[in-house]
Amino acid sequence: MSELEKKHCKPCEAGTAPLQADAVKTMLEKVTDWSLNSESKEISRRFRFKNYYETMAFVNAAAWIAHQEDHHPDMEVGYNRCHIRYSTHAIGGLSENDFICAAKINALLSDTQNT
Repeated sequence: MSELEKKHCKPCEAGTAPLQADAVKTMLEKVTDWSLNSESKEISRRFRFKNYYETMAFVNAAAWIAHQEDHHPDMEVGYNRCHIRYSTHAIGGLSENDFICAAKINALLSDTQNT
């Protein structure tokens, strides 16, 4: 279990500063296969599955994590794919919460099962 997986999200109040570029770079290195968008305000990852059942099982597990952490991603779901995007909307950028949830999402599947 990674350091981030052990943590829990903390509420971010409006006015809290988003993570600085150097902190984002450091955190991004801890969550395999997640990408930073061009504005550096969002991280995302695309997952692929064999079928609809596996996709929906993953989506439900990701939703459970979001509920437990009270930090909710944007998800685009198709038959055999799911695209997850995290950003802390209250602060207009990235917080540690985004990376905590990304690490927990990564832990759902072994590296051989997702792309």
